[in-house]
Amino acid sequence: MKRQKRDKLSRAHAKGYQAGVAGRSKENCPFQSSDARSQWLGGWREAVEDRSFGLLNR
Repeated sequence: MKRQKRDKLSRAHAKGYQAGVAGRSKENCPFQSSDARSQWLGGWREAVEDRSFGLLNR
């Protein structure tokens, strides 16, 4: 049986989190659709918040 890909919205969230961890700007969001863009920004915000609390080591 083939493995199913994760849905696009959870993937957008994960990519946003990775961008936030890397310290990239939220202006670099690659998504145009509003749903995917909001998920990406949500992940980015979580990462920035985690970095500000010191949860991530850089």
